[in-house]
Amino acid sequence: MPSPLLPVPSGPPAVPVGALAPLSRPGWVEAGRHLLAGLELAVSEVNRAGGIGGRPLALVVRDTAGDPERAAKAVEELAGLGVAAVTGEYHSVVARAAAAKADELGLPFLCSSAVLDGLTEGPTDRVARLAPAQSHGWRLYADFLRDAGHTRIAVATEPGEYWASGARILRDRLAAHGGSVTTLDARALSPAAVCEALAAHGIGALLLLVGVPEPAASLVRAVRRDRRLAGLLLGAPAGQPEFAGWWDLLGDEGAGIPFLRYLPERLGPRGVRVEAALRERLGTAPSFVAFEGHDTITVLAEALRSHGTDRARLAASWARVTVDGTRGTITFTRVPGIGVRQWAWAPVQVVDRDPARPDRFRVLRSS
Repeated sequence: MPSPLLPVPSGPPAVPVGALAPLSRPGWVEAGRHLLAGLELAVSEVNRAGGIGGRPLALVVRDTAGDPERAAKAVEELAGLGVAAVTGEYHSVVARAAAAKADELGLPFLCSSAVLDGLTEGPTDRVARLAPAQSHGWRLYADFLRDAGHTRIAVATEPGEYWASGARILRDRLAAHGGSVTTLDARALSPAAVCEALAAHGIGALLLLVGVPEPAASLVRAVRRDRRLAGLLLGAPAGQPEFAGWWDLLGDEGAGIPFLRYLPERLGPRGVRVEAALRERLGTAPSFVAFEGHDTITVLAEALRSHGTDRARLAASWARVTVDGTRGTITFTRVPGIGVRQWAWAPVQVVDRDPARPDRFRVLRSS
């Protein structure tokens, strides 16, 4: 007989779901915090609505710290704990490691934010993704540059498959229309040396394919303060200026830098409601990453209600799920060249922070 001093479990057992996010350095912690806020808000909403067949949904959170090996180990641990599925992750290379391990273990993985086209080595039914593939969004960004008259582009880049893939997409898209892309190694060149190269070659735009806070912040400051580069466009297709931390870091110098954002121009009633709840939870305006987290749980909850917690049946359900998310109706299809079930496509915008009001975003182009 249990002691009266100890709590006695009551109610049906929870449905456990794994959640991956970069919550410590060197991962992008601000993005991880927004992702987790979206996941947690949606879980609370699901549970207020009765859960999964009367069972509450429970997140089992693991910090990937932006480390692929740590993510793979987390997936293995979560599989052993009996989670029905794994969700989340922001960093593309980290998500790829998680997807490979989940596929190997037969564990469904609904990826929230990572965009790298090759999320898995080959086709799989176990992995699905909400974020648009990198080739889709970055081609739109290249078209924005071309239409704005920027054909001589430079990219300041660091080593890494995500950055290399992005540079390749931009180069191929711009080359098809007579443009060119010059690569500047941000690890080998100082910010001053980057400015010298830009001035010497008559470059019209510099794209920051680098990490935050450094070397991104030093590059922005160096370019903004170099009078020779007064007419140069700074861009950051990976979305660094989306977060409030960018403004805190750079102030006015961080405005007017176009980036990719995965939101519609106007949110519908559901999106407006979720935005308000996320703002209250985060204490700041929610990024598109927070909406991705919320949509992830909305999709997974519908799949669990319709197909149960068996992992094989759940993985097979991606192709049959249709859900009204915060940013539109979500369905998953097979896209040529993409090995996972893909929402094709989440809305994509090119936006920047308005120099006159850096707390406001200007939509420059949308899909």
